[in-house]
Amino acid sequence: MNRLLNRWQLRFGRYAIHNLMMYVCSTMLAVYFLQYMLYIPVISWLDLSRNALLHGEVWRLITFIFIPPNNSPFWLLFSLYFYYFIGNSLEGAWGSFRFNIYYLFGMLFAIAAALITGYGSNQWLNLSLFLAFAQLFPDSEFLIFFVLPVKAKYLAYVDWVLFALGFLFGGWSNRITILFAIANFLLFFGKDFIDSIRNYFRYRDTRRNFRKNMRGRGGNPW
Repeated sequence: MNRLLNRWQLRFGRYAIHNLMMYVCSTMLAVYFLQYMLYIPVISWLDLSRNALLHGEVWRLITFIFIPPNNSPFWLLFSLYFYYFIGNSLEGAWGSFRFNIYYLFGMLFAIAAALITGYGSNQWLNLSLFLAFAQLFPDSEFLIFFVLPVKAKYLAYVDWVLFALGFLFGGWSNRITILFAIANFLLFFGKDFIDSIRNYFRYRDTRRNFRKNMRGRGGNPW
């Protein structure tokens, strides 16, 4: 994947959108204002619907990413800040072009899921952004409830639990959407993700063997 991205960047890198998440989040805020403050039903014109696409409303292939995550003003602002921080961090680590490609592939997978199930959203796409962030910055800390510091890698476990719960207890349409969202993450991080799992089990086995050896020698296993 890296070789392919390098080739694409040489040819198309100049077309990258810089500070992409600023545009996404600011447009989400504008949509929220129109929908919930001015009571203009814009979300019904923007969401990703297979039926609407088949009737020629092709703008929905893009506009679904601008639908706000919830209708609570507090949680909206919190979510938008969170998305912007994560996206800006990924863009800083990868560069604008690679972050654009990651987000674009997430959109394409969400669209593919919508064509199968009939409807799509940006929910799992945005959650896959955090999986990428936690993979790159596992020791970054977030203040839960503005008090409790928790590392990104532990929050990623919660993210995976949400994926698992959505897959186990959701309908088939939800399961397909989740699988496509995870596919986006694995496309970019599959090898690193598998290696991290292998390293964890190697570390666990090494620690277990060490403790057995210490017990056999009459020492303190720690």
